Amino acid sequence: MNNRIVSVWAGWSSAALGLLLASGLALAQAQAWPDKPVRVVVPAPAGSSLDIIIRTIEPKLVERWKQPLVVENKAGAGGMLGMDVVAKAPADGHTLGIGFNGPIAFGPFMYKKMPYDPGKDLLPIVLTTSQPNVLAVAATNPAKTLPEFITWAKTQGDKLSYGSVGNGSSSHLSMELFLADTGLKAVHVPYAGSPPAATSLAAGDTQMLFAVAPALLPLVQGGKLKFLAATSLQRAESLKDVPTVAEQGVPGFEALAWNGLFTAAGTPAAVVERINADVNAALKDPAVQAAFIKQGLIVGGGSVADFKGFIERDSKKWGAIIEKVGIKLD
Repeated sequence: MNNRIVSVWAGWSSAALGLLLASGLALAQAQAWPDKPVRVVVPAPAGSSLDIIIRTIEPKLVERWKQPLVVENKAGAGGMLGMDVVAKAPADGHTLGIGFNGPIAFGPFMYKKMPYDPGKDLLPIVLTTSQPNVLAVAATNPAKTLPEFITWAKTQGDKLSYGSVGNGSSSHLSMELFLADTGLKAVHVPYAGSPPAATSLAAGDTQMLFAVAPALLPLVQGGKLKFLAATSLQRAESLKDVPTVAEQGVPGFEALAWNGLFTAAGTPAAVVERINADVNAALKDPAVQAAFIKQGLIVGGGSVADFKGFIERDSKKWGAIIEKVGIKLD
């Protein structure tokens, strides 16, 4: 065997050994994790939908990880306060955060400066759930279907206004997408949350509202509001009787409020994959699925790559809307 062959063989052997050692290290990291309690930052108050989601899957994860989950509610700054904690945590997978549209996909387009870069400082792990908004109108509105409502709205001239649960919210952006797709014109009236926005709609101060269904159900059941459409592509299990915007003449229309788990950039890929696999298993549990459906949620899941691609598409879609409307929050 000449020196050249020996050199090449040695190179191959070194490369193979390196790959073997790297895969062994990754496996060891995944098996060793977690070696202490796992902290989950919820960038919303206790009792919020994000908080409920984490507490619903918590028992299944504790069972798998043999470590407690320490849920920390850190609301503020549209979710950025909590996600900043996650972005700046040690990159070992022991601090997770449940992010959502606002501080992940919307924020970079609405704020001149954020305390973290969602694309560089956070690693997406898995989509936990998503939820459609519903188009609600006053029960006294003559329209019984979305096409009828669009026809009616076009007769209102400059008198049309819509409420939202806050400037820059999914509620706000869903309506802006709807207006762009249907050619309607309306003035935006932002409120501090669902209750005042829904009350305004019922009183006739505004004429339409996109919001999540559970927040509006009391007024629907009280005969003050009615649902005309949902913003998912297919009918949600919890909204079987509410046709989608897409099936009523606005093809491809989709506007979901979503959430998912993130951790700090630099966390070993093997640990991220381990968390992804365990959360996917929890999301497939029949009791967890039943609890989410009861809350009007669409169960998530999928690979790390699936979630990353989903976020990239969502950011591109809503970034265009935010820039067109000129929404700026400083």
